[in-house]
Amino acid sequence: MSRTLIVAPQALRQIEALDGWWRENREKAPNLFREELAAAFETITEAPALGRRFEKMSGHDVRRVLMRSTRTHVYYVFDDARVSVVAVWGAIKGRGPDLSEL
Repeated sequence: MSRTLIVAPQALRQIEALDGWWRENREKAPNLFREELAAAFETITEAPALGRRFEKMSGHDVRRVLMRSTRTHVYYVFDDARVSVVAVWGAIKGRGPDLSEL
């Protein structure tokens, strides 16, 4: 069962920043971030339970999947009808994103 994908404004800003950085700094693979993100979005809309639980915020189980090539996590919550991406954050930052807006 495929769910509707919603990308929160905070996550959209993070995506735009990461994509811009990737295009400017990775000339051999400028589209890799976008391609890997599209694949991650497809995975979480088709099988959202595959993501690892990250933490519980405001009554929601926040999950995340790792985009291995770009070392970026996609953080999301889901129910029967939708998957809501709440953050897209570099895995090597050593800390998770601010999820207080959830």
